[in-house]
Amino acid sequence: MIFVKLFQTMFVAAGFALLAGGGGALAQSTVLATVNGVEITEQDIAFARAEIGEQIASMPAGQRRSNLLLYIIENQILATASQSEMLNEGPDVEALMKYYRRRAMHDLYYQRKIRDAVSEAEARALYDAQVAKIIPRTEVRARHILVKTEAEALEIIERLGRGTDFAELAQEKSIGPSGAEGGDLGYFSREKMLPEFSAVAFNLEKGEFSEPVKTRFGWHVIKQEDKRESKPPPFDEVKDGLLSEMVRRKAVEVISGLRKAAKIDILDPDLKQALEAAGQRGSFLQ
Repeated sequence: MIFVKLFQTMFVAAGFALLAGGGGALAQSTVLATVNGVEITEQDIAFARAEIGEQIASMPAGQRRSNLLLYIIENQILATASQSEMLNEGPDVEALMKYYRRRAMHDLYYQRKIRDAVSEAEARALYDAQVAKIIPRTEVRARHILVKTEAEALEIIERLGRGTDFAELAQEKSIGPSGAEGGDLGYFSREKMLPEFSAVAFNLEKGEFSEPVKTRFGWHVIKQEDKRESKPPPFDEVKDGLLSEMVRRKAVEVISGLRKAAKIDILDPDLKQALEAAGQRGSFLQ
């Protein structure tokens, strides 16, 4: 971490600045702060966001930018201290910088040739193709009250017949995990529940409750709340997941091709044996 600022300075000219993405040269060079005279720019923020953006994603949006700036300031302070104590010299540092350069070029290639090669339009096309294959299914939304005996179930039915609210009675009497939610099971398809449970739930009318229904869990009183034909989730709800999966597949495809084209010799016999034992020979050892 203490070499981040030095690392950035060395490789901006070599193309690592592309990791920042967009914004234009003028915007990227905007100075946001200085630390002992060293400028921290908008481009530094972009670098930091690429590095630790996922780690601060749970923060409120208004705090992320300021936390990125504090992160860079700390890096600069430590980098300066490292230089003043001559920690930035010697073969170990050179090896570390070589490692960072390799990682930088890895990240650059990953962004430009893998991540940016997957477009939202492609994700939408995949979504549309998958949606076209979906056969709509009937779903019901139901509540239930689970008790141990048929006598208890009959008593519940009697109370429902006198106008007791189903959800309140579920909270009072149900021994099932949905009792705290008023027995609400949400929407489900027929095959998601036990056959004897679904047979009753799907045959009820909306707002109707059942006679006692026995399953291996006990005795149920079921109320149907609604019935509908299932619909696929909207594209915007699944877009990020689709893009992530497409990027993952693209990475496997690209990296696999690069590995096959590379001449890889594992010289350490223990590591070579371990890779072979793990079934990696086809991927790594050509």
